Amino acid sequence: MSATPLWRRAVAEGIGTGLLVTVVVGSGIAASKLSPNDVGLQLLENAFATALGLAVLILMIGPVSGAHFNPVVSVVDWWIGRSSGAGLTPRDLGAYIPAQVIGAVLGAVLANLMYDEAAVSWSTTERSAGHLWLGEIVATAGLIVLIFALASSGRAALAPAAVGAYIGSAYWFTSSTSFANPAVTIGRAFSDTFAGIAPGSLPGFVIAQLIGAAVGVGLLRLLYPTAGRAADDVVTPHTKTPANTGAST
Repeated sequence: MSATPLWRRAVAEGIGTGLLVTVVVGSGIAASKLSPNDVGLQLLENAFATALGLAVLILMIGPVSGAHFNPVVSVVDWWIGRSSGAGLTPRDLGAYIPAQVIGAVLGAVLANLMYDEAAVSWSTTERSAGHLWLGEIVATAGLIVLIFALASSGRAALAPAAVGAYIGSAYWFTSSTSFANPAVTIGRAFSDTFAGIAPGSLPGFVIAQLIGAAVGVGLLRLLYPTAGRAADDVVTPHTKTPANTGAST
């Protein structure tokens, strides 16, 4: 159990998720302005910025909340940690998920405003097709297995680089460009820009992400049956207050 108060961890999750969406949406807007006639280059610029930004945010926020930034990661952390008394409690989960969603929406608004766009402009980019949903299942399942495999094998310190690299590569090897995150998916609906997703496409993506999380849990049971014991180290260790900092709760 983390020594950090729940309210502080929830705020950290909101800030981290919000800044992640700011990176995704902001770099998408910048890419479309810098490379208006080359969609492939726009995707490369968006993916590169997202991979680096995610790694930095995990390093920055991880010691406070674990840097989940993702409701499916939080749900799986609670689910597989229950039997061993590790990971999030239901009360934690009830604070993390709303904070992540609210943060994601505000992150999109911030990106819009930084580029002199309307604060909220509903995306018109339709992403409703079976092959895209399959891409989201694959992307989310892989993310879950990666994160919990690192924690279970004592390599959680590698999470910032590994998770950033995975998301950056999944932009390219999945048909959906790897949203893999319900909160980020919702946030991206608030920006009618390169990285947006139409509100009508949200249910299919979120359902696919939940299915992907379930697939990821199944793979973890097969490959890392004791992964739940390391749930406190997801995404990064955050169970102890750093020594000699003079910080108070």
